[in-house]
Amino acid sequence: MRIQTDEARCEGHGLCADVAPEVYDLDDDAVVVLRHEVLPENLGAKAEAGARACPVAALRVIA
Repeated sequence: MRIQTDEARCEGHGLCADVAPEVYDLDDDAVVVLRHEVLPENLGAKAEAGARACPVAALRVIA
C-alpha cells in the first residue's frame, strides 16, 4: 500500500494530519508530507481516513 500525493492541489488545510497524524504531516509551507516512505500495514485504515478528509482530494491511497 502506498500514498500518492498531489502537492500542487494541497492547500494546507491539515485535515489529513488531524485525522491521521501517524501518516501525514505538513511542512513549513503547509504542504502535506508523508511520515513513511513505505506505509506499514497497520496504518492503512488511518491513511485512507486521512485521504478522505482532504477537501481538495490531494491524497490517494493505492493498494
